[in-house]
Amino acid sequence: MHLIEVGNHKILLDCGLHQGRREEARQRNGHFPFHPDQIDAVILSHAHIDHCGNLPTLVRHGFSGPIFCTPPTRDLLRVMLADSAKIQEEDAAHLNIARNYAEPWVQPLYTHPDVEKAFRQVVQVPYGKEVDVTRTVRFRFTEAGHILGSAMVFLVAVGTDRDRTLCFSGDMGRRGMPILKPTADIPPADLLVCESTYGNRRHRSFDETVGKLYAVIRDTVAREGKVLIPAFSLGRTQLIIHVLQLGLREKQIPPVPIYVDSPLASEVAEVYRAHPNSLSAEIAKALREGHGLLGGDGVNYVRDFEQSTLLASRPGAGVIIASSGMCDAGRIQQHLKALVDDPRCSIILVSFQAPGTTGRRLLEPKPTVRFQGREWNKWIEVHHLDGFSGHADRDDFLAYLGPIAGRVGKVRLIHGEREQADALADTLRNLGFPDVAVPAPGDRVVIG
Repeated sequence: MHLIEVGNHKILLDCGLHQGRREEARQRNGHFPFHPDQIDAVILSHAHIDHCGNLPTLVRHGFSGPIFCTPPTRDLLRVMLADSAKIQEEDAAHLNIARNYAEPWVQPLYTHPDVEKAFRQVVQVPYGKEVDVTRTVRFRFTEAGHILGSAMVFLVAVGTDRDRTLCFSGDMGRRGMPILKPTADIPPADLLVCESTYGNRRHRSFDETVGKLYAVIRDTVAREGKVLIPAFSLGRTQLIIHVLQLGLREKQIPPVPIYVDSPLASEVAEVYRAHPNSLSAEIAKALREGHGLLGGDGVNYVRDFEQSTLLASRPGAGVIIASSGMCDAGRIQQHLKALVDDPRCSIILVSFQAPGTTGRRLLEPKPTVRFQGREWNKWIEVHHLDGFSGHADRDDFLAYLGPIAGRVGKVRLIHGEREQADALADTLRNLGFPDVAVPAPGDRVVIG
């Protein structure tokens, strides 16, 4: 969440939901460091909850201006925010039950009516089209290659002496990944606000990662076990489905049933299918030819909860993809409860596992794992494949940022742990960027 001030106008870049300890998160998400009714507009980079998830709260607190985003992000926004509202409402209900309905009742951060109100303020803007936010400020979206609809924002403030420019990277994708169009060239600007998630890390080769995924599935199926793949419903799930369908077609994995146990992922897949122009040429061609993109061809979506509860007990081998990606909530937990002590089975973690999460505890070299309030025997095989990340790594940053060295005034690195951001800052200084820093919340940068 970044506040741009130009004269008397205030523009917000993204409005993400802070996710952490419950009380800290409620305080940070429920209070803004500015007056929401003074914000002229929001420009949204993409539909991941850490970038868009607090928009309904902003609207609830008085923001009434436009929310600009790309057409795919608009469609994903309705799906993602509705799911987030459901979580907020259920979380508040569970807390009230635990407190025996003691007053004052815990209120959800926002509800479905707040989401609908926010959605009515959304304005879709195609990539490359220049849009006036105010009389003196305009912007355009450029492809970021991170998830469907993700965009960099290039913003121009018209001045009497000269124009001031700002580029906001959003989250940038990796080079050479399937499904989406590649990340576009980064426009040079007076100020570049750039993500740094993996600024000092090289991802494992994608092809090598896919080969290891296939090998684990083959071994697990051979012993008639089930493969659990916890995956976030937007971005990671679609990539895993694509890879599995490819493995089935090329006979790299045996013809086992594949279940995507996520109503949210089912809705996200529909949005992907509705926007072929935002997909890679290969995937768009497959769509035109009627191939089962992100469904069919051996992949079955499970929406009904009753059917979901039966998946782990079905006879024979199979693959179950379910959220959440760190195993801390969602349907993956019921499957883990049923299979965590079955040595025939495997769980493949395909995302970063944050400290304190069930996924991180699964990776610890212990014979048991704690989740849902108790210890479980950990006899399931645990694998961590970190080559499926949708974020740029150090080599990607060098490829993206190298060509604009010397053409950018200031760089501020965000969206990364301090170690990663500091390492990328050193790399960029060595490339020839003169002013690179890692800001803290509340820091200001002036474009003179």
